[in-house]
Order: sequence, then structure tokens, then C-alpha cells
Amino acid sequence: MVKLRWEAGNVISPQVHHIGILALGSHLENHGPALPIDTDAKIASYIALEASLLTGAKFLGVLYAATEFPYIPHGIHVEVKELVNNRLKPTLKSAKKCLNLKSVVLVNGHGGNVPICDFIEELEEELDLEIVFNNRMVEIEGPHAGSGELSVGTILGITRTSQLKDNFNLDDYPEVGMCGFKKARQEDEGIDEGAREVEKEGIYVDPILGQSLLDKAIKDIVKDVKKLLEEEDM
Repeated sequence: MVKLRWEAGNVISPQVHHIGILALGSHLENHGPALPIDTDAKIASYIALEASLLTGAKFLGVLYAATEFPYIPHGIHVEVKELVNNRLKPTLKSAKKCLNLKSVVLVNGHGGNVPICDFIEELEEELDLEIVFNNRMVEIEGPHAGSGELSVGTILGITRTSQLKDNFNLDDYPEVGMCGFKKARQEDEGIDEGAREVEKEGIYVDPILGQSLLDKAIKDIVKDVKKLLEEEDM
């Protein structure tokens, strides 16, 4: 049996190897003409990997499925129970067994995945794994396919700026700001507020904003990792 050098490399603690970071996004979801359909998965993967590099926690990749609220028709998703039981649970179970994990930070980049939180306690008990759901990017990026995501996408190189002029064609791109989703705006006050913001202020690309959003999200994930380490030391 090879003796592993847990303290080697740029890790904040040898114990950080017991912590995994898994990105959650959406691979099949419209984001207007300037962003790809897997925008959420790419953003979540980027910030998850960066936090892993900064701390030494194990990067577990990205989950290949997502869920969504039934009143938001802009992509292809699965029911939340399907996502949790047949996608997320097997992934976490395998990661724990292979890597001897004690805890995992789920880095979410897709607002429709928030219902996963209702199953966290059940997953923790069944898998004997502490799970933290980090939703910071979703909380701070603003309206769907709006200025925040476009600006982040510019930093990551996934925004096609030549298509920005078409963003306000809501007949073709009703998902921008969710402005064209009447039912969603009726069902969710936050969605309606974001749509009104886009309708009033428009959409722009700001690299400074994009970098700021990424930095804030990564910092928050690092904070979660450090908190898990503190709890393990207690």
C-alpha cells in the first residue's frame, strides 16, 4: 500500500482531502443568443474548480443533469426526485467510497436546482456525509441571461458579444431576464422583479462586474470549505 503524502502541495490543511467540491448547473437551457445552453454548468464548474485549487479540496467535476421549476419552460430538465435519487446520490456515494470523503460542498450555478435543498438532510443521513449547498452565484448574478451572466461569460470567454444586439428580441428569446415567461412572473415574485429590471435598465456587459461576481462566489465556497475544516477539528 502506497503511503500518500496528504500534506504535499498547496493545501490549506491535510484534512482538506476529506472534503469534495461538486458543481451543479444545467447543460440544456436557453440563455439568449449570446450565451451557450450549458452556461450554468460552465460557470459552476469554473468557480468550483477555482475554490478547489485555492484550498486543496477534491474537485469532483459537474453533475450532468439539473431540475427546474415547472413554470419555467426554457430547457430540458428532470424531476427533482429523479435528480437526487438517480443522479446526485450515486455520484456522492461513489465519491465518498473512492476518496474517503467526510463532507461535500455542492456549488450551484442554476436557480432551478434549489429544491435539492429539501433532500439534503435525507442524503446526509443515508450517505453519512455532511453536505453544504452553496448557492452564492445564483444569489448574486441577477436576472437569467442578464448583465451578470453575460459579464461573467465574458470573463470565461463564453459570451458571443456580436449577438448582444439581438438580446432584446423577446419574441425569439423570451428567456432573457425571463421577460417573456408570463406564468413564471406570476408564480415567482423574484423572477418578475428581475424581468422588470431588465425591461427598465436593459442589458450590458461589464468585465469588472463579471470578475467581481466570480471573486465573490469563489470566496464564499472557500469559506464553506474552511468552516467544514473547523468543524472537523472540533
